[in-house]
Amino acid sequence: MFDAVAFAGGGNRCHWQGGFWEAAAPLLGLKPEMVVGVSAGAWSACYSLLGLGRKVNEMVADGCSLGRRNFEWRAWRSEGSPWPVSLMYRSLIESIIDEAALERLKQGPNVLIGLARKPRRLPLSLAVPLGIATYQIEKKWRSPMHPRGGRALGFRPEFVRVQDLASPAELSAALMASASVPPFMPVGRIGGMAALDGGLVDNVPTDPLLPVEEQGGKTLVILSRLYRSYPAVRGRTYIQPSQPVPIGQFDITNPAGIRKAYEMGLGDGESFAKGVAAHSF
Repeated sequence: MFDAVAFAGGGNRCHWQGGFWEAAAPLLGLKPEMVVGVSAGAWSACYSLLGLGRKVNEMVADGCSLGRRNFEWRAWRSEGSPWPVSLMYRSLIESIIDEAALERLKQGPNVLIGLARKPRRLPLSLAVPLGIATYQIEKKWRSPMHPRGGRALGFRPEFVRVQDLASPAELSAALMASASVPPFMPVGRIGGMAALDGGLVDNVPTDPLLPVEEQGGKTLVILSRLYRSYPAVRGRTYIQPSQPVPIGQFDITNPAGIRKAYEMGLGDGESFAKGVAAHSF
């Protein structure tokens, strides 16, 4: 059906992707040769391929039911950051990804995790706020699916191949780095260098899809929010939520929104699969 699949970033909105995959994958028999993800979309790709979407969604919803706030001064001393989401995200990844899970991922499709490298001539202390500000301004001003501001500043995309990772700790580090949006999430380090959220280059990681499409393959891009229009690319299908996903990217106070995002994904995934099947028939 689709030779490669991309999971866009989007923080908590990416729980929609988990529900979408759970519903659509078995109905369509999705067995792509390559899966690429960026930021929280990379995490969605990993747990979806492991068949753990429902489990992860419930774990996150339960964690968001503990009464913690999105910003806590007291957490600075005990956890090293006043934003609890960082430690909660790392703990979630580490509780799911063990040696067996990593081996299962390695036996599946080629999985790529998108990172961003800072501009060579900018210090990290300047590159981070400049990159985030550019991304936010471009999103508010033009709302493009594939922004250009990050590349214009000199941010460079890089993809870590899960099959090349030696341990669950390396996979955890890559996933954390791919979601590195200071101050909410710490700056990652991959290969001895700073690594940032891949969304600073492109929150919808389609670069690895290009060779597949050039060879006549079909690709699916799973978004996490609504866009006004899609680029017309031969062989590529974009799918987005049927309505805005009701949860903030870094919100840890809304368990109902976490569950709702997943349920919406289930409904949209089933509708998409049925539509594709009807069209094919």
